Amino acid sequence: MIVKRLHLLRRLCRIRDVIVVKLTIRNRSVCYFHCEFGQTRFVENERWRRSCGEYGWRAGASGVEILSGFWRTKCRGGSAGRTGDHLATGDRGGRVVLFERTDIRDHGGSRRDLEMMDYSISRHPEFRYKTEFQSHEPEFDYLKSLEIEEKINKIRWCQTASGALFLLSSNDKTIKFWKVQEKKVKKVCDMNVDPVKAVGNVPIVGSSTSTSLKPCIANGKYTEKSVGHSSCDFEFPSGGIPSLRSPTVTSHEMSLVARCRRIYSHAHDYHINSISNNSDGETFISADDLRINLWNLDISSQSFNIVDVKPANMEDLTEVITSAEFHPTHCNMLAYSSSKGSISLIDMRQSALCDSHSKLFEQLEMPGTRSFFTEIIASVSDLKFAKDGRHILSRDYMTLKLWDINMDSGPVATFQVHEYLRPKLCDVYENDSIFDKFECCLSGDGHRVATGSYSNLFRVFGCSEGSTEATTLEASKNPMRRQVQTPSRPARSLGNLSCGFRRGVDNSGGDSNGNAYDFSTKLLHLAWHPTENALACAASNSLYMYYS
Repeated sequence: MIVKRLHLLRRLCRIRDVIVVKLTIRNRSVCYFHCEFGQTRFVENERWRRSCGEYGWRAGASGVEILSGFWRTKCRGGSAGRTGDHLATGDRGGRVVLFERTDIRDHGGSRRDLEMMDYSISRHPEFRYKTEFQSHEPEFDYLKSLEIEEKINKIRWCQTASGALFLLSSNDKTIKFWKVQEKKVKKVCDMNVDPVKAVGNVPIVGSSTSTSLKPCIANGKYTEKSVGHSSCDFEFPSGGIPSLRSPTVTSHEMSLVARCRRIYSHAHDYHINSISNNSDGETFISADDLRINLWNLDISSQSFNIVDVKPANMEDLTEVITSAEFHPTHCNMLAYSSSKGSISLIDMRQSALCDSHSKLFEQLEMPGTRSFFTEIIASVSDLKFAKDGRHILSRDYMTLKLWDINMDSGPVATFQVHEYLRPKLCDVYENDSIFDKFECCLSGDGHRVATGSYSNLFRVFGCSEGSTEATTLEASKNPMRRQVQTPSRPARSLGNLSCGFRRGVDNSGGDSNGNAYDFSTKLLHLAWHPTENALACAASNSLYMYYS
């Protein structure tokens, strides 16, 4: 029990070093990002290929690690159409960088529309750097004597309106609601400058016409005074001044402007680990280690606490919240995971404070397998709903698990990710790598799942009926360099499963070239395109995209 409390206290206080990979600052002229995707298919002997290189930040900005990236889901005509035409990334410097898809915009239509026209469809999607802005600044909590870092933890896209982009960004304590919109740059033209008819005692700069200077004294007044007028009087001519014209304002090129609409703060005592938009387009949740709060996008002054796992006595604390996510279609349902390895599905219609769950998903321990590291490696670091809302994907330290919300007896599929580390758990515990939080994602069609690993590797598994796919690639300029061939057996249909299956086992301690895995380089964040087989990976200070 004492060891368990130490682990929970360690999680609450975040007592562990964070590796920051510095970025080599590039020339300021690198102002856009062009993605080139490799064209492959998911068949035998063909794999994912890297689609783009590193992104160069502006000169003068501190180089930091990319922390998160999410595709935008766009709303058209009142229905939620998942287009994925924008990508947002956040970093440890508190900046948010946006990328925009250009291959569809140049032709002005969707991929299906282009098939009905004479335009040639590009062999791969193309993305370009759009803009960036400073989302968070470093702060200091004087009451708790706590420094609040500016690093971006989570980003979520919101529904669009009037052609503007809306998104939520969060650091450890504060959530901000941003609006990114194109505005025309206005410029003042036709100034009141006429070198021929200008009246004055000073020649106009840049004019070839010179006027005679009247004698003046040191204080700048004229030595010659008009007869019958005081030095401070001035009369306009009866016919006016023909050379006097009103300036005009004209609009020139478009410029992207990011403006913070609202700030949601002072609602979490512990670090925020999740934010999730509701399908109603009006509310969202934010979760820390002990509480989940419900917010309205239009109200930043108050929130409602819907989940609270904090005990009356902190010595009785047995678990903490690790991740939370809204159901993609049902606005009253959400799921959250815990450090015990369980996933709770709750219905907000049951009560105001959802302390009791509707369903609990957890995998029972096998007899005789419990060890010192059992609860640590069972902690769920991330969970995602499938697009249809039927399945939930969860990631713990060792495995990926796919759950059916209609079957709480166990996962329908289990994919081994770090099985080769089981004999080395003592080592990864000593260097704190066992507390790394890897994210997971599902493809838009629900046929594949992906997650990250060490040495900037990520793994893609097929979860459809009969799929034997289990691919490991490295997020680098040569993704096939660390290709790992993993044995697996065919998957069974998800609808006919009464118990989970396990595949993708990799018992080796290195890659196919015999290289040992590097725990200092890890791929924690990745996101799948909502409609296409495109995957964005954030590895240290670089963003990579892959297309199939």
